[in-house]
Amino acid sequence: MAQRRRPTGAGSTGATKAGPATGGAEHGGGGDDPQASASAARLFDVRRMIGGLFLVYGIIVTIAGLVDGKSASDKAQGIDINIWAGLGMLALGVFFLAWLLLSPTEPPSTDDQEVMREAERRSKH
Repeated sequence: MAQRRRPTGAGSTGATKAGPATGGAEHGGGGDDPQASASAARLFDVRRMIGGLFLVYGIIVTIAGLVDGKSASDKAQGIDINIWAGLGMLALGVFFLAWLLLSPTEPPSTDDQEVMREAERRSKH
């Protein structure tokens, strides 16, 4: 309970956030930020999410197309639509993941981090 009250108090929030934010960057605390920021940027890259989802859905739809009977093909005028849609999804997923591997996300430069710190500092005042 004491931890929840502390962030919601208007007086204590400004005093505790202002001190460590500036002190941490000066005393080497900012050294971990670029590594954490770079790994977070790589982990949450939208190409990884889209590529992974298309791969998973492509596998599911392709398997569904392979186990469909003749009636499913007849409904689509003789085209195995689940197989073609699944293969298209697989191709798109592979494209996004190959794009991610061939041009990885660049870590943010120190200038960007300084700008973000300045923006945070100004938003507190």
